Amino acid sequence: MSTTEVFSLGVEEEYQIVDPTSRELDSIAEEIVQEAQKTLGKDVQLEIQLSQVEVATPVCASLAEVRDQLTRLRGTVIDVAHVFHKRIASSGTHPFSLWQEQPFTPRARYLALERDYQQLAREQAIFGCHVHVGISQRELGLQIMNQARTWLSPLIALTANSPFWCGLDTGYASYRIPHWGRWPQSGLPQHFSSLRDYDNLLQLLVKTRSIDDPTKIYWDIRLSERYPTIEVRVADVCLTIDEAVMATALIRALIRACHEQVIQRQQAEPIRMELLRMAHWHAARYGLEGDLLDVHAQETVPAPVMIERFLTFLRPSLEASNDWQEASTLVQKTLREGNGAMRQRRIYRQRQELRDVVDYIVQETAAGTPRSHIDPSIYHYINPGLSGGAESNPI
Repeated sequence: MSTTEVFSLGVEEEYQIVDPTSRELDSIAEEIVQEAQKTLGKDVQLEIQLSQVEVATPVCASLAEVRDQLTRLRGTVIDVAHVFHKRIASSGTHPFSLWQEQPFTPRARYLALERDYQQLAREQAIFGCHVHVGISQRELGLQIMNQARTWLSPLIALTANSPFWCGLDTGYASYRIPHWGRWPQSGLPQHFSSLRDYDNLLQLLVKTRSIDDPTKIYWDIRLSERYPTIEVRVADVCLTIDEAVMATALIRALIRACHEQVIQRQQAEPIRMELLRMAHWHAARYGLEGDLLDVHAQETVPAPVMIERFLTFLRPSLEASNDWQEASTLVQKTLREGNGAMRQRRIYRQRQELRDVVDYIVQETAAGTPRSHIDPSIYHYINPGLSGGAESNPI
């Protein structure tokens, strides 16, 4: 078994299209994607509903490349949306737009999902971030997946960014997680004894017409059927580029750390699926504001303690990639200022106005892109995580 891996990176982000007057989702994706593709090519695509667009970075070797590519992709999509008098928002759910009002993208792939999954597909107004990490051998990738599946809940807590749904505070930091978890082929994968075991399951699911093909498996972590990568799918789409870079760094470090465990022939811990599912629920429910479940120590601990344990586990891998300083700084910033869900709620508390939250999401989505991408009419919040408040929104 080869021990040489480059751990290349690729990041996919799903964005909301928002009308700047009503702050509602706007179903103009076909026009925006068609125009954006003149600059970005296939790096920007349609998604299941016409109020969504998806971007995907090229293969990147470093966090610096990921940051540059996300800046390019976000900035271009934001600019194109402005041409059509629309805005781009990066949040796991829209604070108040109704799923009933979101038309499906008229492509065979998406219409087939509606035909097969009915109400589940119709309610798919959620937005995630998927990170691919390059692994050359599928057998090796499967063994890494067995190890990494037990460490995903801290990522959920750090990237939780979907507290509101259809005008209500859900009580969850990431409502996207339980919402998406209703799909039968979503959630955590089981432990697999071998690649043959894994492939046999996928073949059985196809044979029984449970899925059309192996690409229709949507687990929280999976082997990509299109690329030689492991894909981690637990993160809400992040408010800021900084947070997306943080998530990418932690995910690559996780895959690298678990790769090292496999090379050293360490067996994956036999942790029960029920405990892992509860760990994900804790992270989605409380984010960074409650206790998280440490499945390795089999105890609940305050979220900052769990995040510190996660960082301790990842530190050798982060240092090996020269990412420790940047990643740990971004994690500490998130612990200090709050994840996306906490910051959205903080804005809402100012005036009990969800349109303010949309404006804040739009502002944060553009942060880190050239200033020309930020609409001055919504640039009125001042570090709510540090100042304790925001300027009043003159809506």
